[in-house]
Amino acid sequence: MDSAKVREFVSGMWDDSIIPELCEYIKIPNKSPLFDPDWEKNGYMDEAVALMERWCRSQPIKGMKVEVARLPGRTPLLFCEIPGDSEDTVLLYGHLDKQPEFSGWRDGLEPWKPVIRDGKLYGRGGADDGYAVFGSLTAIRALQEQGIPHSRCVVIIEACEESGSEDLPYYMEALEERIGKPSLVICLDAECGNYDQLWCTTSLRGNLVGTLKAQVLTEGVHSGAGSGICASSFRVIRQVLDRVEDSATGDTLVPELEPKIPEQRLQQAKAAAEVLGDMVYKKLPYSGNTRPVKTDIVELLLNNTWRSTLSVTGADGIPAMGNAGNTLRPYTSLKLSFRLPPTSDPAAAAAAVKKIVETDPPQGADVEFKVESAMGGWHAPEVAQWLEDSMHAASREFFGANAMYMGTGGSIPFMGMLGEKFPGVQFLITGLLGPNSNAHGPNEFLHIDKGKKVTMCVSQVLADHYLHFSS
Repeated sequence: MDSAKVREFVSGMWDDSIIPELCEYIKIPNKSPLFDPDWEKNGYMDEAVALMERWCRSQPIKGMKVEVARLPGRTPLLFCEIPGDSEDTVLLYGHLDKQPEFSGWRDGLEPWKPVIRDGKLYGRGGADDGYAVFGSLTAIRALQEQGIPHSRCVVIIEACEESGSEDLPYYMEALEERIGKPSLVICLDAECGNYDQLWCTTSLRGNLVGTLKAQVLTEGVHSGAGSGICASSFRVIRQVLDRVEDSATGDTLVPELEPKIPEQRLQQAKAAAEVLGDMVYKKLPYSGNTRPVKTDIVELLLNNTWRSTLSVTGADGIPAMGNAGNTLRPYTSLKLSFRLPPTSDPAAAAAAVKKIVETDPPQGADVEFKVESAMGGWHAPEVAQWLEDSMHAASREFFGANAMYMGTGGSIPFMGMLGEKFPGVQFLITGLLGPNSNAHGPNEFLHIDKGKKVTMCVSQVLADHYLHFSS
């Protein structure tokens, strides 16, 4: 493979085709069904799918078939089949649904307004995960432009990932024969420790989401008349939370949520800590004198990628400040999001949390934990030598540094599904979500140079995959 030609082709595709398409994609508020229950009526998801479908059909890739699969009542799925020079199959994955707007965007930046500043494309969904289909097909085209053989490729772009990929299993079943049995999965929807090398995700945490409600009254009463007689619902819910989390350290207290971290992952975390240093915590937009929860970089990485954590992501029953009278409120509800260790059983974790918070509630209050979703994590199989060599070679060629391994704190439900469905399949899970890229939050951006180089690396891995499986 002529690396110089790959650089020239991929860079040109990003500048002349991919970035303009992503700008149009960012303008579409195609929020995932969890955040837009009327997505089908509103039509934004179909608009985003149509944009990507048009672009895919315009690509001169030999023998490629492009279609939008639609199952009744399910979000659509973009499906591309590319015949190869061998029958071994590579599955390339991404998603096109988006998180909601969020607040706090800087002056001149908005979620549905594409803005390019300092080599970064700002706007919701560009980095998470609009670029995936463009990068995947461009990597394949880069090989075909040079007449370099590659294996059969299948590209799947779902529209429900930010809602837990609940529609994806139905498509996997419906398309099972056409997908085949991949020997390599490439996922372009992951984090990277920095923008200076290829990063390979080795694990993903699961996610347990539910609503915790503590109710003490049937209606609100004057706080002067009721306080001191009836416990506040906020105090009850604080006590209940103390059963599942140490409020001083943030450590969870539920045995079913505790991980056993493999020695190899410990060593990889140490290696990543040496490369990243204090960037591990300095990448976050702290307020005032806020400090990270620990000073040890390795421990922070393990906290974020292997240990369970609890975030309170929403509240109900608490009026806004302007409407807050002197009232003892009848109830407090909190949306809880537990990040689960990669190897934990999500059903067991959900059952354990529910039992702990609901049993013997303080002052006999009505306490309920309603589980909304419980998704397992994922732990990568041992990397095959050919893939490890290929990733390092690609990273050195296009970034000038070796590839690095790191767990990821978030979830990609599809990876767990594939790991169960295709035992022994190899994974390259990588992406552009590096320091300050802020997917899900304000000021999300796509690092354009990183996007180009990751695409180049995927081309190299596809070429090496063919060589390995055809020899």
